[in-house]
Amino acid sequence: MATFLLKTEPGTYSFADLLREKRTCWSGVSNAAALIHLRSMRIGDECFIYHTGDEKSIVGLARVVRNPYEDPQQPGTTADGLPKFAVVDLAPLRAAKLPVSLASIKSDKRFADFGLVKQSRLSVMPVPPALDALLRKMAGL
Repeated sequence: MATFLLKTEPGTYSFADLLREKRTCWSGVSNAAALIHLRSMRIGDECFIYHTGDEKSIVGLARVVRNPYEDPQQPGTTADGLPKFAVVDLAPLRAAKLPVSLASIKSDKRFADFGLVKQSRLSVMPVPPALDALLRKMAGL
């Protein structure tokens, strides 16, 4: 099982929305590198949900409940036959007991090579196992 970090603007779609709805299609990813990561997700993988904007914090954990598929709003495939604009379905697991701020991540040298620090604009990124365990501990997940 892999773990990813997914960014969202809470004014557009928040973790509270996911908790209320119980399932969502995670769409709107257009960056090529982020789409590569999204297309690699599989049922059972888990995702930290990160609020951008004023919050800049990991606020919850979700699980992938449907493998990547073609975005119904943006149909099309790549030359390899993969969905050009892939989406996945997510279900919430639980909210973070303590949101983990970007400032706390950046101040910890163990995260120096983490995508959230090095590629701050990327909206979907894998979380290495050691950092996954550390973030779960920090967030009370």
